Amino acid sequence: MTKWEYVTVPLLVHATKQILDNWGQDGWELVQVVPGLNPENLVAYLKRPIAGSGA
Repeated sequence: MTKWEYVTVPLLVHATKQILDNWGQDGWELVQVVPGLNPENLVAYLKRPIAGSGA
């Protein structure tokens, strides 16, 4: 069974693609983006398999 690790990442509206591309290069997969505490902020939830967990 695959085990996952998760991370939340603040996203800047003007640099969203660059931020997500950087995390994606490290093996993270985007799960969801939700509004942050103010209109200029978003929060991304990402996951990736834990090494050796059957992935």
